[in-house]
Amino acid sequence: MGRISRLSRRGFAVGAALTLAGITAGDAVAATGSRRRPNSKEMRGMWLATVANRDWPSRPGLTAAAQRAELIAHLDTAVRRRLNTVVFQARPTADALWPSPYEPWSDVLTGTQGEDPGWDPLGTAVTEAHRRGLELHAWFNPYRVANHTDPGRLIPTHPARLHPDWVVPYGGKLYYNPGLPEVRRFVQDAMLDAVRKYRIDAVHFDDYFYPYPVAGQTFDDDAAFAAHGGSFPDRAAWRRDNIDRLVRETARRIERVRPGVRFGISPFGVWRNKATDPKGSDTAAGVQTYDDLHADTRKWVREGWIDYICPQVYWNIGFAAADYAKLVPWWADAVRGTGVRLYVGEALYKAGDPAQPAAWQDPAELSRHLMYAAGFPEVRGHVFFSAKEVGQDLIGAMARVVQDHYAG
Repeated sequence: MGRISRLSRRGFAVGAALTLAGITAGDAVAATGSRRRPNSKEMRGMWLATVANRDWPSRPGLTAAAQRAELIAHLDTAVRRRLNTVVFQARPTADALWPSPYEPWSDVLTGTQGEDPGWDPLGTAVTEAHRRGLELHAWFNPYRVANHTDPGRLIPTHPARLHPDWVVPYGGKLYYNPGLPEVRRFVQDAMLDAVRKYRIDAVHFDDYFYPYPVAGQTFDDDAAFAAHGGSFPDRAAWRRDNIDRLVRETARRIERVRPGVRFGISPFGVWRNKATDPKGSDTAAGVQTYDDLHADTRKWVREGWIDYICPQVYWNIGFAAADYAKLVPWWADAVRGTGVRLYVGEALYKAGDPAQPAAWQDPAELSRHLMYAAGFPEVRGHVFFSAKEVGQDLIGAMARVVQDHYAG
């Protein structure tokens, strides 16, 4: 979601959003076009990011009681802001915020990877969210292993240490290789463990599939392509198929493990630019999910493999390279007739940030987003990035949204 200051899926993704400033850088149900479960409620959500302690816990090493109190405070803030959904990051970097037999405890809790924090954050989040009338969507990052490139910093029992052939260093980070069938199976097993154990309302993926491009670097999957890519016209088509398989298989397995749990994905906001593909949006983004992350997000909607899509439309109305007012109608058209619900990801973190364009210094900018999106019946709600800003609300942008749109 952006790559500069935010160390979160968007902090790692704000890279994409700011790269843009350059601007460079279930079973498919064909008959109905969707696998979704009925849910008429408007989405009023917030992401609660744990990677690098972005939103929670405020720092590693807090006592279990202090961690729990901070988590509860975030849930209470969601209620106070009249939200109804929290998207809780339960697997930030091939680790876990629940007792997992597959992966170690996350170091965001104690400061030491693999160390038991003495409580169950995900289980508590589910229970306490439901107690407050909130949905809890468990957010997983499928392939990111570490925000560094030294496998020796992982605990000896980490799957990436036990299977070094699964791992690719790239752009200062370690990733699991999406081109290996055994990796795809493992990450699904690890994520579905949480689906089995907890009554979560949805499984949620973020925008990281193949990593965002880094100038001058190559994602080295030569051996995997040689072993598994022979039937494809080129490497890009093979990579897209790998991600298609992850999405399709995950959907099917969620349905088998806990029927009724929804599956949603929050991709970078631009599928392809119109200059690249006539079906694309009227944008000039330096990142295109289809080409750069090998994620054919439009296809997943059209095939009905997911229940909802929540594109990160992280730009202001009138932003030349990626105008909010051009992307919302494009996404509305993409979901129309599919039964897949459309929620819009909103860049609350930009509101009042002096490094952002002037539009983001206006507390009414986000409220205008919701007013504009209300003109499209396909838009069924919004999700705000992220929990810390929902609470702090630097210039009152969130309070304005609540006053203008959530007061009833």
